[in-house]
Amino acid sequence: MRIGIYGGTFNPPHQGHMLAARIALEALDLDRLILIPTAQPPHKDLPAGSPTAEDRLAMTNIAADNLLWPAISVSDLELRRAGRSYTADTIEALHRQYPDDELWFLMGADMFLSLQNWHEPERIMACAGIAGFARAADQEEELERQAELLRQKYQARVKVLRLHDTAEISSTQLREMLLQDKGWEYLVPAVRGYILMHGLYGTHADLRHLDLEDLRACSYSMVKAKRLAHIRGTEEEAVRLARRWGGDEELARKAGILHDCTKYLNLEEQLQLCEKYGIVLDELEQKAVKLLHAKTGAAIARHVFGMPEAICSAIFWHTTGKADMSLLEKILYMADYVEPNRRFDEVEELRRLAYSDLDAAVLRGCELSIVDMEERGQPVHRNTLEARDWLREH
Repeated sequence: MRIGIYGGTFNPPHQGHMLAARIALEALDLDRLILIPTAQPPHKDLPAGSPTAEDRLAMTNIAADNLLWPAISVSDLELRRAGRSYTADTIEALHRQYPDDELWFLMGADMFLSLQNWHEPERIMACAGIAGFARAADQEEELERQAELLRQKYQARVKVLRLHDTAEISSTQLREMLLQDKGWEYLVPAVRGYILMHGLYGTHADLRHLDLEDLRACSYSMVKAKRLAHIRGTEEEAVRLARRWGGDEELARKAGILHDCTKYLNLEEQLQLCEKYGIVLDELEQKAVKLLHAKTGAAIARHVFGMPEAICSAIFWHTTGKADMSLLEKILYMADYVEPNRRFDEVEELRRLAYSDLDAAVLRGCELSIVDMEERGQPVHRNTLEARDWLREH
């Protein structure tokens, strides 16, 4: 197996880092690529005001996840090691961990050109091949000369990878731009959201008064990237349904953006939020993690993002439904059910019904949910049963 190793401070991880990762995967025919945030670089101190190691690790995980490539993972190997992070120690540790695999250490041009001056470079090249990134044709020639030097002096395996025609931005430049509320285009939205949520790099976003772009970014930072297509689909479906039935399109849009923001919290984390925000749970809800994200999502919408009660209520009920739902509650319930990425036997019929008879669509949605739960031997929440019964009677 071929394994790439890509280290750096990732302060913050930006589109340039992720482009390099994708190119390396293909150019080196890697089976796996490991991103390793550095705890304390040996050649320099982290800039004053830098995020904690934990924040940089979290942002790197988010950036890697948004590539949607299973071959890419993130390691906290250097963050767990005390003191400065010497690459030679890291590469040798990985060589011991993967003794039968072919390792490739990925480097930016500046680092590649100075490798012979690093701490014990011979240990690095004894365990791994070296791949340097060239961002321009004239730089490629310089890197090729360096590659030949490393081959002759260390008998190293060396390759130069081309990153031509890419927008070049350094982390230093990007940090300076973020201080001025610029440079966001160099970050995936979810990393942008993490920075805003945690006030990193001198940002001071008012989370209770975000514009739509920042609200999306914050929501996206809280979930796995594989969920984003559904969240986007629900947002747009909610707007279309609001337009069809005379609802408030802005409220519907914001409800769609936030409805799954706590989807990936585990049961313990969900219960902690419920305790924090005084959410009373019945016996079933205390054990069924799938029922809790609607309740905790509503709490985050209210207490963190300052959403109006109509949005919070729609999020609160979007999973189970309830008797006598408001128009926005019905809209979000159906948008979540029939957004374009949903695939199940009756989805096309349910989509048509949602635009011809909203109450009938919500009723049918409740009935399908009840049947599905019963077929899987799972208990049906009483609120879903009450929603079905209320709609049948009215």
